[in-house]
Amino acid sequence: MTAELVIIGAGPAGMAAARIAADGGMRVTLLDEQDRVGGQIYRNVANATGRDWLGADYAKGADLVRRLDHPLIAYEPRAMVWRLDPQQGVIWSRDGQSHITHAPHLLIVTGAQERPVPFPGWTLPGVMPVGAAQILMKQSGMLPRDAILAGAGPLLYLVAAQMIAAGSPPQALVETGSDLLRALPRLPQAMPGAMTLVKGLGLIQRIRAAGIPRHHSATNFRAVQTDEGRITFSFTTRKGRQELECGLLLTHLGVIPHTHLTRSMGLEHEYDPAQQAWRPKLDALGQSSLDHVFVAGDGGGIGGADVARAQGALAALAILHRAGLMNRAERDARARPQQRALSRSLSVRPFLDAAYPVPPAFLAPPDDTIVCRCEEVTARTIREAAEDGAHGLRLMRTALRTGMGPCQGRMCEVTVIGLIAEATGCHPSTVGPGRVRTPVKPVTLVELAALGRQPEEPA
Repeated sequence: MTAELVIIGAGPAGMAAARIAADGGMRVTLLDEQDRVGGQIYRNVANATGRDWLGADYAKGADLVRRLDHPLIAYEPRAMVWRLDPQQGVIWSRDGQSHITHAPHLLIVTGAQERPVPFPGWTLPGVMPVGAAQILMKQSGMLPRDAILAGAGPLLYLVAAQMIAAGSPPQALVETGSDLLRALPRLPQAMPGAMTLVKGLGLIQRIRAAGIPRHHSATNFRAVQTDEGRITFSFTTRKGRQELECGLLLTHLGVIPHTHLTRSMGLEHEYDPAQQAWRPKLDALGQSSLDHVFVAGDGGGIGGADVARAQGALAALAILHRAGLMNRAERDARARPQQRALSRSLSVRPFLDAAYPVPPAFLAPPDDTIVCRCEEVTARTIREAAEDGAHGLRLMRTALRTGMGPCQGRMCEVTVIGLIAEATGCHPSTVGPGRVRTPVKPVTLVELAALGRQPEEPA
């Protein structure tokens, strides 16, 4: 089957878009790195029987998975996309073999990544992001045990509630704090999405009912490893310096758009001051600065699963219209309910962004913090390089190789930007976004060489 639309990412946006496009008569190839569809939010939802503790919102993804059973949808699992090129097409690998897929339309729905939470000791064994722990919960049913959750944001409360429901409650929540006074003026705007706030309050109530200790307004995180391999986690609150010991420390400070693919294509991006991150410039239906390329879901700006689902549907309708398979009147009529759902779901975002700001200490952490995990570059070294004139990401890469390791800046770029901004007095929006070169994921020379000798493969 020759593709007319390639969708990169099988989360809520990608699944919703695939079915609508296929129903409209379009041949769709759906590429995803995982073994099964679902993305992060609905990861492994089709095989999660008996894990009711993941909650009703997680279970909603099963309907999207079922709807992918369509003769015009070709699903390619374990497909790692590492180059997008207007001439060459979508280049991806599976099991060490490279492939090229051409299509006149492209939808990128690669979702979000967790914002790095750098502090002294965050690279130790036993310290990991909350989202990584949730992946293990969904994918394998592995439950965090003897764990402390530290940071801020709705996901922190959700995972804590899931752990409680699964019979493996966290030791404690260590929260950097919320800024409700700054968020209150945005509360009226959030009323259409009030159910999201109600769900959040319900999660907090479950945590309180379980008697989980909560430490508020925590700063100055530090973790060290004991001789027994456990983690001693210290922090400062209004009560002074405190110290806890655990087997697992899970951290979280929200998520940011995953933009490596969109930046590698040269799409135009803009700085989102509320989320303190870069995102692609898109129109109301998800069209990017390249006419044939659309972006939906958290990769275009953080909104969550319901937002992603609506944006995926809108992008699919726009693509069908662009392909001549749907007239403008039908597109607009079918888009209206999706736009209402999108507006309702997005209404709460300004309130949440204001309520859970990223503490400045994590944007420019203490000197002894390892910032670039791949090259083991500390915050002090980055500050010194900035003082010596490395005032941009390219110059910092030249001087210190930050962002040139296997993660290609995913774990350090936002922090490097914060440190450069601190050292120069510039706003972070003037420092990035960094240029992303392909391959955007590590590949072997065999995969690269194979592109020169294989014929183009139809999807």
